[in-house]
Amino acid sequence: MAELLYRLGRASARRARTVIALWLALLVAAGGAFFLFSGELEDGFSIPGTPTDQVNQRLKSEFEGMGGGAGTIVYQTEDGEAFTEAQEGAIAERIERAAEVDGVEAVVDPFATEAERADQAELLADGREQIDDARAEAEAGQEELDENRAQAEAGGMLDQFEEALDAGQDELDQGVERLDAEEEQLEQGEALMEIASGLGTVSDDGSTALVMVTFTAAQEEVAQETRDAVISAFDDEPVPGTTVEFADDIAMELPSLVSKAEIIGVVVAGIVLVIMLGTFVGAGLPILTALIGVGIATLITMSLSGVLAIADITPILGLMLGLAVGIDYALFIVNRHRRQLKQGLDLTESIGLANGTAGNAVVFAGATVLIALLGLNLTGIGFLGLMGSVGAIAIAIAVFVAITLIPALLRLVGARILSKRERSRLDASSDGSTPDHHVDVKPMTHVGALGRAAIAIIVLGVIALPALDLRQGLPDGSSQSVDSTQFRAYTAITDNFGEGQNGPLLVTADLPGGPTDAEADDNAEQYQFEVADAIHALEDVEAVAPIGISDDGTLAIFQVEPTEGPSSESTEALVHKLRDMEPIHGEAPLGVAGMASGNIDISEQIAGALPTYLTVVVGLSLVILLLVFRSIFVPVVATLGFILSYFAALGGVVAVYQWGWFGGLLGLENPGPVLSFLPTIMVGILFGLAMDYMLFIGTGMREAYVHGAPARLAVVQGFRAGRAVVTAAAIIMISVFGGFIFSEMVMISSVGFGLAFGVLLDAFIVRMLLIPAVMHLAGDAAWWLPRWLERLLPDIDVEGSSLERDHLRKAEATETSAASDEVGTDPGVSSGRH
Repeated sequence: MAELLYRLGRASARRARTVIALWLALLVAAGGAFFLFSGELEDGFSIPGTPTDQVNQRLKSEFEGMGGGAGTIVYQTEDGEAFTEAQEGAIAERIERAAEVDGVEAVVDPFATEAERADQAELLADGREQIDDARAEAEAGQEELDENRAQAEAGGMLDQFEEALDAGQDELDQGVERLDAEEEQLEQGEALMEIASGLGTVSDDGSTALVMVTFTAAQEEVAQETRDAVISAFDDEPVPGTTVEFADDIAMELPSLVSKAEIIGVVVAGIVLVIMLGTFVGAGLPILTALIGVGIATLITMSLSGVLAIADITPILGLMLGLAVGIDYALFIVNRHRRQLKQGLDLTESIGLANGTAGNAVVFAGATVLIALLGLNLTGIGFLGLMGSVGAIAIAIAVFVAITLIPALLRLVGARILSKRERSRLDASSDGSTPDHHVDVKPMTHVGALGRAAIAIIVLGVIALPALDLRQGLPDGSSQSVDSTQFRAYTAITDNFGEGQNGPLLVTADLPGGPTDAEADDNAEQYQFEVADAIHALEDVEAVAPIGISDDGTLAIFQVEPTEGPSSESTEALVHKLRDMEPIHGEAPLGVAGMASGNIDISEQIAGALPTYLTVVVGLSLVILLLVFRSIFVPVVATLGFILSYFAALGGVVAVYQWGWFGGLLGLENPGPVLSFLPTIMVGILFGLAMDYMLFIGTGMREAYVHGAPARLAVVQGFRAGRAVVTAAAIIMISVFGGFIFSEMVMISSVGFGLAFGVLLDAFIVRMLLIPAVMHLAGDAAWWLPRWLERLLPDIDVEGSSLERDHLRKAEATETSAASDEVGTDPGVSSGRH
């Protein structure tokens, strides 16, 4: 591989303009594909076959117009007073307009709904009055009948009137029985009205109204054109004296691919490159090539959105990775090339050699990250596997850019990759080499090594503690930017209707039915009341409203309002309680759907896949490190270090985004559950980057040890050789990832923070503090490998050391031959041919 990359580097350098033209053509082609084939990004996540999905599919088959997505629109009066009749009429007009939008099943007028509720309440009150009057009449009739019986008995005429009196009593008893049955029905109606009272559509003070929209397609399949058309129906012509906001179940705010914070991250990366390389040309090359690579990867991803359901965060993730990794991989090759030039190597030879050595390490490192990301497909979760595949595309393009475009650009810039001072030193040197700045190094002390290891483990352990309280979920309106319409809608609903109204649940109950349709209908109403009453009795339920019963009387639907928001622990517990309930003995447990329920199902399925994926990644880590370092100890320690840094990074995410620590600094208003797929994504990405850092730190140690340095001295020598490039690479990664922390979308912010914090911990605490310490303590044992295993393992030269030695020997031989030729042709020296 090293020799192949050496030849590729030289070929790219010789045909620099052709290579550059090919990459620019690819960029243009990707742009063309984007304009021709791009579609909509998904603003939500779905997993087929979840309990929520099963309920939705059943509702579609049992009820016409059910099972589709829903959206909430919030109207409020500007003066805080109740809506006027004119305002109600204007809103009703916009509701009619929205109902005509293609893809909309129905739009509910909140004022008409409240009027119907008021009519129902009035009917119940009238019914109560009629029953009370009838009860009074029955009591009066009973008194009259008893008095007539007493008079007949006193006059000795009971035998003559007894038959008539008994008939009157029978009629009166039947009337009372009918009255009791009617009163029982009335009481059930009153009870249902009471337990549903919290599910209003107009606030108590009449200043806030909720317009409910239902769509024909499932929530995650509602077309953006449909959402936009509905929003336009309400937003284009504002109702005077009112404001309108749109909840996150209807309003979609696409994340910006380029933001100020992201640009700041790139600028910081540029500053780091300038400091490390000492030249603006050298600093500009990695950034330029990274931008080209990430542009191609992002355009390819967006062009696939026409045929694949790509979540809106997926291109952002690819951009994060492509930008950070692209800069780092280019830096490795540029840095190696600069070092060789300063040692006097020929320009083209140096480019080829840098590509065969540092480029070989880049290919290996990129392959490691790529495999880890593609491994996300093993979770069996479609959108998560797609995220990994998109990230893998970005990584693959970054690698190819580094090993082809970078050599071409290095050929064009020539010696300008070095600073003026460095070029002057090189020109002034008679032999083309710089003075030897060798510094004697000594191994660290045992006490120092123990102290470093202890500090690293304690720090990582303490930071990881919050991870024990990890809760996973998906963002809701409360986690949106405070300036967004989604957040304002969420707040308005919470303040006027209760937090649970932001995430109502749809509950289904199987009913026994009956031998005939009539009996099934009669039984269904009674069972509906029993189920509603049982649900309302639960501690975390605020209100329950029956929605409907299937035509055959075997399925009832209820809307349930939890006491807290959709991402709260109590709502999550309530979903599980409901699914465990069997309010009707012998029937199936209740089914639960709704946006909150769907998010809970997705989060739990992702959380369930995490241990398996983490196990696969850990096993992969052990195998890769075993092949590279040919040691038992190094893979185990390096993998344990990765696990420590991973859980510490996860602990930081929990502390900031779930507990709210330092949330004010990030503009985080409402902490909540950690993004459900973030822990899984972090495993794949941080694993790949950790292997990169281990590679550049550990291979130097192994090289020194193989070449005869004592084990503990080799640790220091290898560390000194790799620390500069690892430090620069880590700072660049942190800068790029960190730029996303200040995104207005908590979903993107948490991803940026998790990755930036994870790189910080792994690079500076694990690889630069913990690993050298434990390697020192292990001594020669760190490099022990059973002989039988050593014979089986292939010899993988990751950094191309053998290639470097071979070409340096050839270069020395060429110089020696040239020197001999000069001596042989000197006129002042006898050739022996006289």
